[in-house]
Amino acid sequence: METRLNQYKSNCIKVALFGPESTGKTTLAQALAKHYNTMWVPEFARTYLEEKWYKSQEICAPEDILPIAVGQIKLENEALKRANKIIFCDTTLLSTQVYSEAYFDGWCDKKVVQANNENRYDLYFLTDIDVPWEKDLLRDRPNHREEMFHKFATALVQRNLNYTLLNGSHEQRMKCAIDKIDELDETHIYAKG
Repeated sequence: METRLNQYKSNCIKVALFGPESTGKTTLAQALAKHYNTMWVPEFARTYLEEKWYKSQEICAPEDILPIAVGQIKLENEALKRANKIIFCDTTLLSTQVYSEAYFDGWCDKKVVQANNENRYDLYFLTDIDVPWEKDLLRDRPNHREEMFHKFATALVQRNLNYTLLNGSHEQRMKCAIDKIDELDETHIYAKG
């Protein structure tokens, strides 16, 4: 199995939607990509773990973390080739690490941890838990929302990554995100020029 976990080099602005389950990341990634007429990267773990469940009725195990990370980066790198100046990532390898550490007593594959020391995004949006939790096949922590939100926020702070909290209605989140992206886009243009 290929274990490449590096992001391709690109002039695209990379935006990471980051936060616990059922906080609107996919909805925002799709809406923002539509607004900016560009690509969004879905969550590879969802497809991978749903397939695993349907085949064997087994849930995520430590040996799944590296294949999930490889699949996520592959999707991101493929989307970068087709993106229009900006790309929206529904998840990141840092999300994979946060979940791995939460579910497997602090453990995460060392290759994923190393990739998180190297890979970067231009903008991180931390999605708040102020939206209703929606049950699906994979979501399993409705009573741990505050704890998981804290883990995601801590991961950003520990790495000294600047982020913007998105909360409120979908419209409020979109407005905040668009304002930040447009502000970043202006500085990005001048930095490249």
